[in-house]
Amino acid sequence: MNIIVFDGVCNFCNRVVQIIIRHDSSAQIHFATQQSEAGEKLMKEISIKENSNSVLFVKDGLVFYKSDAVIEIAKLLTGWPSILQYSIIIPGFIRNFIYELVAANRYRLFGKQDQCMVPNEKDRGRFLF
Repeated sequence: MNIIVFDGVCNFCNRVVQIIIRHDSSAQIHFATQQSEAGEKLMKEISIKENSNSVLFVKDGLVFYKSDAVIEIAKLLTGWPSILQYSIIIPGFIRNFIYELVAANRYRLFGKQDQCMVPNEKDRGRFLF
């Protein structure tokens, strides 16, 4: 199972999840918020501290972080988001610098919610709680 663990109270993160859902035509990606029981359990299994500033992507048993996670996710998408897979040509330290800059400022730039997003009925089965 392919699982994205994301910050469920981050407005930017929630918007990105909605884009992924729309462009994952085969519904092969599942989601867990860092704040959920499933997300906390998965982060503990892979020795990640709570409130990580990085999206985590578990694909075929491998764990990807930061810009590497973005690239691996993009490989599974259709439409314009799939172009992000080609950012692999940019050296990792540059990609991760940009990723970390956005991640560190995501609440200030995009805001945050008091509680995690609630998926609609159609997409609820893709979320792990």
